[in-house]
Amino acid sequence: MDIIEILKQDYQRFPRNQTYSIYAPDVYFQDPLNKFRGVERYKQMINFIQTFFINPKMDLHDIQRLQDKIKTEWTLSWNTPLPWKPRISISGWSELSLNSDNLIVSHIDYWNCSRLDVIKQHFFS
Repeated sequence: MDIIEILKQDYQRFPRNQTYSIYAPDVYFQDPLNKFRGVERYKQMINFIQTFFINPKMDLHDIQRLQDKIKTEWTLSWNTPLPWKPRISISGWSELSLNSDNLIVSHIDYWNCSRLDVIKQHFFS
């Protein structure tokens, strides 16, 4: 199956049953909160989202491939397990780099908002 189709399916069922075999073992991951290497650490982060957040959802708006680069545009939303269960939403994009085996070696997420904006959503929505 084509990596674009795999990614589309992963976004639809995120964070459940992600296809980790499309990542290189030493994949580099970065977002505004994290920076690390390794598919095992990436699995732990996804598992945290699945365990801690309520109703996590990843809406894929666009996905494009240009040679060894893939860009996705998305919105991640969830309810935080606070007594009032605020619905939090982060829109952003990911830049994925592929190696010669078509495995993702770099996954960098960018947010269209600041970390402070995300914190504010918990209290002023």
